[in-house]
Amino acid sequence: MPVLEKIVIADFRNIQLQEIEFSPNINCISGNNGEGKTNLLDAIHYMSMTKSAFASSDRFNFRHGTDEFSIAGTYRMQNGLSSRFALQMRSSGEKKVKRDDKIYQKVSEHVGVLPVVMVSPSDVSMVSESGEERRRFVNAVLSQMDREYMSAMQQYNRLLLQRNRMLKESEVDRSLLEVIDMRMASLADPVYNARRKFVEELRPVVSEYYKALSGDSEQVDIEYESELTKASLDQLLGASFEKDRIMKHTTSGIHRDDFSFRMNGHPIRRYGSQGQQKSFLVSLKFAQYEIMKKNYGFAPILLLDDVFDKLDMGRISNLLHMVASNDFGQIFITDSNKVRMAGIVDGLTQDRAYFETAGGVFTRI
Repeated sequence: MPVLEKIVIADFRNIQLQEIEFSPNINCISGNNGEGKTNLLDAIHYMSMTKSAFASSDRFNFRHGTDEFSIAGTYRMQNGLSSRFALQMRSSGEKKVKRDDKIYQKVSEHVGVLPVVMVSPSDVSMVSESGEERRRFVNAVLSQMDREYMSAMQQYNRLLLQRNRMLKESEVDRSLLEVIDMRMASLADPVYNARRKFVEELRPVVSEYYKALSGDSEQVDIEYESELTKASLDQLLGASFEKDRIMKHTTSGIHRDDFSFRMNGHPIRRYGSQGQQKSFLVSLKFAQYEIMKKNYGFAPILLLDDVFDKLDMGRISNLLHMVASNDFGQIFITDSNKVRMAGIVDGLTQDRAYFETAGGVFTRI
């Protein structure tokens, strides 16, 4: 499994220039809020996914007053050899990713090479906000494991943009639109099937982790909601043409799929307490970790950002013992409470490293 041995970060968020060497096991980062703990984890996530786990636009990732940032990581790979990955982003929008000094022809070719799972407080948006956040989660997981899925989504989204542009015109070329509809339908089928299969695999694992983490008797579940359960996409698009023309955008398709998170048959957004929602989301991410580990044959890097907040000590202990007893890989944990984190982690292993951060500077302690 890939293990991050060293990272060099320049001008990313509040980090000016840092070179940090890590433990292959557990790495604990403490410091006050706003000092850079989350930015370090996001840099590791960026190195894997070629994008931030939080910022919707790269313009938020440049250190103030700069127009370029870079992240480079040395990883020990599955074959025991080291590889150096380097990423450079400019404010012009130019992004380059290299592996051992060889540039990827497409940045997307790198996604999935260094599998990663991020658990953070921002995950709550998957419960509180629209289906777009839940689709983003599913797309990110499947894109790491399945290149064909990622390619189908990229092509579908390009065609969707083209279709929406046509719908905004005063006269719509129906024959050309039908050609686009057929191409979109051929791409939608494998995406739908991959999502359906993923949710079926995810459901029992989420339920198992939720019971272990919370000890609660509530039954949690995930339901995949898609119009493609009723008809093929070309049929749906044909039937919604008049509506689409009036609305001037495409109202049917896999870009409108949703994933309903439920507790005892009801939406968890309405019926779950904050603690239950957090337990569910942590269980969801750990289920993702489990499925990715099974898919790859090795454990992804696990990033736990401020996960102890709003969880009682019993749940925290259950959480880490679930990981520790399950052939885990490299883990990064942030917490503003150094004493709490040390008390938990020291009980799991002596093979760990502690770091403190202040103002984007990280010191091993």
